Amino acid sequence: MTTRNRPLSPHLQIYRLPLLALMSITHRITGVGLVVGLVALAAWLGAAASGPAAFAVAQSLLGSPIGLLLLFGWSVALFFHLGHGVRHLLWDTGWGFELPQAYASAYVSLGVTAVLTVVAWAAALLV
Repeated sequence: MTTRNRPLSPHLQIYRLPLLALMSITHRITGVGLVVGLVALAAWLGAAASGPAAFAVAQSLLGSPIGLLLLFGWSVALFFHLGHGVRHLLWDTGWGFELPQAYASAYVSLGVTAVLTVVAWAAALLV
């Protein structure tokens, strides 16, 4: 018999993760991203307390295109983590374990993330 050199299990190039697995992984990643964002927020507050020169530098960094992109990503992470956290709260009450409900709540969570992000940025740009 000839042996074939092939993987014993599907690898990420051919295996498509289900939505619920992607939501779980993304929830963990956004949790880490929120911690990094909080460190940046603490640095910004520290610059504000240090004086006008340090605050001007921090404001110019956050006001740059890359800074705004990071702030946008942080806000998306915040609203995604919030929405998914509400899903977990509902699961703690025993609701939503059936597969159709789990997928429906995943789509609702993604929709809430998009709507809250757009509303927050629209409100910030109008001020």
